[in-house]
Amino acid sequence: MSKYKEIKGFKVQTLASDTAASAMAGGTWASGGTINTFREEAGGAGIQTAALLFGGQQDPSASPRRPTAVEEYDGSSWSESGDIAAGVSGIGGCGTQTAALACGGYTGTANVDTTQTYNGSSWTTVPATINPARAYIGLAGTTTAAITFGSASGPGNQVELYNGSSWTETTEMNTARYAVGGSGTSTAAMFFGGDGPNAQAEVWDGSSWTEVNDLNTARKQLAGTGGVYTQALAIAGYTTTNVASTESFDGTSWTEVADVAIARRSLSGGTSSPNGASIVFAGYGASHQPAGSATEEWTASSDFTQINLGQVYYNSGSNAYKVTQQPISGGTWASGGSLNQPRGYNSGAGTQTAGMCISGYNPTVITNVEEYDGSSWTEVNDVNTGRSEGGGSGTQAAAIFAGGANSGGRNETELWNGSTWTEVNNLNTAKDNVQNTIGAQTAALFAGGYIPGPNTRTTETESWNGTSWTEVNNLNTARNLMAEQGTQTAGLIAGGTTGSLSSLHEQWDGTSWTEAGDLNTARQRLAGSGTQSSAVVAGGLAPSATAATEFWNGTSWTEVNDMASARSLGGSGTPAGTSSATLVAGSSDPGYSAATEEFTVPVTNSTITVS
Repeated sequence: MSKYKEIKGFKVQTLASDTAASAMAGGTWASGGTINTFREEAGGAGIQTAALLFGGQQDPSASPRRPTAVEEYDGSSWSESGDIAAGVSGIGGCGTQTAALACGGYTGTANVDTTQTYNGSSWTTVPATINPARAYIGLAGTTTAAITFGSASGPGNQVELYNGSSWTETTEMNTARYAVGGSGTSTAAMFFGGDGPNAQAEVWDGSSWTEVNDLNTARKQLAGTGGVYTQALAIAGYTTTNVASTESFDGTSWTEVADVAIARRSLSGGTSSPNGASIVFAGYGASHQPAGSATEEWTASSDFTQINLGQVYYNSGSNAYKVTQQPISGGTWASGGSLNQPRGYNSGAGTQTAGMCISGYNPTVITNVEEYDGSSWTEVNDVNTGRSEGGGSGTQAAAIFAGGANSGGRNETELWNGSTWTEVNNLNTAKDNVQNTIGAQTAALFAGGYIPGPNTRTTETESWNGTSWTEVNNLNTARNLMAEQGTQTAGLIAGGTTGSLSSLHEQWDGTSWTEAGDLNTARQRLAGSGTQSSAVVAGGLAPSATAATEFWNGTSWTEVNDMASARSLGGSGTPAGTSSATLVAGSSDPGYSAATEEFTVPVTNSTITVS
């Protein structure tokens, strides 16, 4: 006889801790031994069970301000070892506890160009010097193969390689900066953060630097650890205040993980072991102590269950049932890479990590097209006919751009194949003020808009089959400058203007339009992405520029976190994106802009409550 639970139920796994994205994501920090001579801006080397601390500075009342004392860590306590030749702060360090390299620094009156090596008991000043003398540099590698990058003085983007006997200048960083975090080797390194504060990260392949995804939190005076850069940690630092944030890099993107116990800046760190174990020490917190003497040890999770969206489990440690969700209410906006050409009234296509910005206006019509890779914009081939307020949709490899304004309304349609634009059959009616089409390159909708000839807003809807446009059933309410997203058989439009600001929302089922729940904030020139059952709209004029963001769950609109900047957005969103990962770029109000913002919803483990 079958049991009810076998028919209707499902098994719930019991776990001792929450699920995690990776061993690093499930890692934790623990307090380590206390440093004998507290300091900040010191050099560090070694691993968690065999670390080295040298150089740095104490508070202004201490004597000497910049101690020469060197300390070694055995995994539990610090002991003094052979002194370094001269006390300097802002010194770079790398290598191991028995074979360390130190270079650069600041004496209190001048930068130094000195290079020193440590053999496990004593320091030797070698003839090789960095050029020019500089401090607050990044350093990675070993005593026979190292790389130094950045500087608080001089060019700021200078890079030098060390071969065990001399330094040689090589390819410069893309962005000059200092007080960075770094990790890796002389042939596979990376640096991140820095003065600004900065969120940018760059990767070195032995010959050139490439920008990769930014940190989630821009900061300077942070620590970086990682024997290989794909295991890098960006730890603590300074924004407008000291922070405790830790982020893990997996070779593609940064993930926020467990915070250090003491928020601090100007801290030092060693490289990580193959198992991901890392260490940071010293620094400056709310005061010189206790941060200046503190050690914290990072241990990656050795036993974790991979996080899986929609998973239900029982956490025996917290005595709670949990579900892994991606709640839109937890989504936040963050700055992305700036467009190369500021503009407004532009169209969009693609997704958050593979987006497009098409044509636009500033203060004349722009034919320029740019592609986004998740961190920066690159110019690609122009459209054949530049237009503002045209309709764009599709993907970065297969986009469509139709209608728009250029000396009146236009009916041109162009298709993008990933490298060039080709003119194809025109719309039946020339119109502008549409902002985006709905759907894909081979199956799109062009709804509403403005017909300049008779100067009227229209309810007209046209359907594209990959070859030609066909008129289909009209919208219920004529309007223009609305958000449009979804697919050719399940589309939606929201907001816009009917002559006055509108909050109306209509949905398309493949045959006809039906009115659905209204937006909370009536507005025009807004952007959107997502589907008919899960969509996000943002920005616009209401009547002045707004940062308001709303989420549609298939039933109603809910206000969620605002954008960082209030602005009109035209069709600059990514209609092929999702409600949990969208992108907007450019603006016409207040002023033409190159700014990009990304809306991202994290995956979280939430406690199931029963009422």
